[in-house]
Amino acid sequence: MGLVYIDGIVKHKGRSRRVRFLVDSGSTYTVLTKSIWEELGLKPLGEMEFILADGTVVRRKISEVLLELPGYGERHTPVVLGEAEDENLLGIVTLEIFGLILDPFRRELRPIRAIMK
Repeated sequence: MGLVYIDGIVKHKGRSRRVRFLVDSGSTYTVLTKSIWEELGLKPLGEMEFILADGTVVRRKISEVLLELPGYGERHTPVVLGEAEDENLLGIVTLEIFGLILDPFRRELRPIRAIMK
């Protein structure tokens, strides 16, 4: 399976920045690198512990932004305030907020059929 990237525009308090995200259906939350969230002036709203794929446990601060995905509109989403070595990731929570799913065979995002119970 190949990697899937998507461009988005991250917005916060009148500032915006185009960001290239790796779509990671194995990642729960969206991650922004330190240079991006600092440029936007994001402030931490809390802190969480995360387990990486190799089992390493890290602590990262969290916040929220307005994210625009061209063709899909814009939504508020939680984000992890990453460190310099972290990647910009688009996680499953943000995908669900947009009503999207990663189609791994076509390597593209597509709308989901949501179930309301």
